[in-house]
Amino acid sequence: MKLKELFSAHDMTVGPPWKRIMEFTVPMLIGNLAQQLYNTADSIVVGHYVGDNALAAVGSAAPILNLLIALFVGVSTGAGIVISQNYGSGKRDKLSESIGNCVTLAAISAAVTMVIGLAVTTPMLKLLDTPASIIDWAGSYLHIIFWGVAGGAFYNILSGILRGLGDSVSALAFLLLSTVLNIGMDIWFVAGFKMGVAGVALATVLAQGISAVMCFLKLLRMQDVFDFTLDSLRLRRDCALRIVRIGVPTGITQAIMSVAMLVVQSLTNSMGEVVIACNVIIMRVDGFAMLPNMSFGQAMSVYTGQNVGARKMDRVSEGLKQGGLMAVGFACAITACLLLFGKYLFALFTDTPELIELACRMMRIMAAGYITIAVTQVLGGIMRGAGDTVTPMWISLITTIVLRVPIAYVLAWLTRCPEWPNGRPEALSFSLLVPWVLGAVFSAIAYRHGKWRKLITSEALQ
Repeated sequence: MKLKELFSAHDMTVGPPWKRIMEFTVPMLIGNLAQQLYNTADSIVVGHYVGDNALAAVGSAAPILNLLIALFVGVSTGAGIVISQNYGSGKRDKLSESIGNCVTLAAISAAVTMVIGLAVTTPMLKLLDTPASIIDWAGSYLHIIFWGVAGGAFYNILSGILRGLGDSVSALAFLLLSTVLNIGMDIWFVAGFKMGVAGVALATVLAQGISAVMCFLKLLRMQDVFDFTLDSLRLRRDCALRIVRIGVPTGITQAIMSVAMLVVQSLTNSMGEVVIACNVIIMRVDGFAMLPNMSFGQAMSVYTGQNVGARKMDRVSEGLKQGGLMAVGFACAITACLLLFGKYLFALFTDTPELIELACRMMRIMAAGYITIAVTQVLGGIMRGAGDTVTPMWISLITTIVLRVPIAYVLAWLTRCPEWPNGRPEALSFSLLVPWVLGAVFSAIAYRHGKWRKLITSEALQ
């Protein structure tokens, strides 16, 4: 494949399904890896240069941040699905209209997120009983992130457009460069200028802004695929509503997961700064462990969207078999690596032996769950690609709210002891493992009997 072809739109309706899926997944995986490095670099730098309390502060801010960025996460998902279907169907006018509307929706979602985020950050930190020793740092981190949230909003949505066109390589290249800049600025601002937690937040905002600008410039150079004009930026009621209608369930899913994290974060906070810092480490490593699953899920969504648009349903079924096997294989490898080398990964974040040992115990409980997540992501990707984003939303609602939150609190109550008066931290890991397993079961049932098949001949092809 020529270099120019690598950085262009890709037709996933022809050729071996496994090859098309893998060509999309590998750049997607590397890109997700780079995206995860944003927050991980923040944690490593503050953990080593400022201390464990600073590490806990960045972790305490994460659930609030994830909740409030749900809006543009949803728009990004809707953008990728609608654009992949229009690209697969060959409707240039519809494709141009949907891309323009996505850009406008990015600006709107960024403005809304910034205003709400700045207003609720401090009250939410207090509501969660964030320890006094870290609440100021957490607040400073979030305020800077929300002032510069436009970069993250535009990157997520513009990269969603590129992926919908089958081009996951361009977004990857831009993200890798900005990730390197982010890590460099993290060290420069924290170790050099002694800016502390505020330094890593500023570095993240600047790096995300750079990646967003690069994505936008790339879209301007793709006029052979679609027409990008000022008129295309004007919101069309039907187009905008379709993007939002498809994307909102995913945004709600993000919000639901974040609410569950907030509720469990309150439980985590009650266990003290050591457990808070340990949970940050676990979640950072968990973020990397999830990347192959997320990448395959996103690849299956675009693959399905393009083939649904082209009315090639036989390729969707074949893609499930081949993509599912690859996803499970990757998940098994990740699980083995976590069990064998987990303690070395945790040591990147802290030199405190107590934290490393606790993190190892918690990760051993969670490790096998990544295999079941692979199944959930692949099946969910197919349903979303067909236009059914509601069913995955309900599965997320059940597993994260109905199951995870009660399991966490019940197990914490049952494991109270003099050493852990508010419950053992391992309860947090079990509260993830059980919903992950059940989520795979629910997804398999929904795939077999769900409404996604009906959408193929109706709304998804409009």
